[in-house]
Amino acid sequence: MSDPFSLNGGAAIAMIGKDCIAIASDLRLGQQSLGVSNNFDKIVEINSKNFLALTGLATDVLTLKELIKFKTNLYKLREERDIEPSTLANLISSSLYEKRFGPWFISPIVGGLSKKDNKPFICGFDSIGCIDYSNDFIVSGTATDQLYGMCESLYEPNLNPEDLFETISQALLNAVDRDALSGWGAVVYIITKDKIVKRVLKTRQD
Repeated sequence: MSDPFSLNGGAAIAMIGKDCIAIASDLRLGQQSLGVSNNFDKIVEINSKNFLALTGLATDVLTLKELIKFKTNLYKLREERDIEPSTLANLISSSLYEKRFGPWFISPIVGGLSKKDNKPFICGFDSIGCIDYSNDFIVSGTATDQLYGMCESLYEPNLNPEDLFETISQALLNAVDRDALSGWGAVVYIITKDKIVKRVLKTRQD
């Protein structure tokens, strides 16, 4: 049996800029080397300042996406406010740990801005919920090695939103070009305190 994490392919990345964050993923859904769809967006908008990117087994991606939407909506009803990024990270961590004896084969990334002071926040997880906090960038998916290489080459701290978009786009596009299981288009979200900008990137379709 092949590795469930790489069965459907995919790549995701989040980066911190100056009072902003960027989160991006490719759009490919595959069955190993067979391409199935070029419109499989792996990023979920939890609320106006929090985003979740999911890579791994596609069925588990869809399952966790719906579960986290349900739990965050429940949180908003009970608390009468939007969930903070750090609270969302702990919610996802505990949800993953609940399934530790039969884990979801996914690698989530959370990115967002704090409601109180607009402080950027990003983190990643392993499949049983261990949180990996980061002050610069975090990556997941089958193109992880390539993404780390590109990010370490291109990333600079305190980038403004436009420069951050350019940096994350170049890192993602060049990484997925070197990974047969990801690519086929990409989507990038830039989150600032005032607005969210979504941009779709064209990539090679081979």
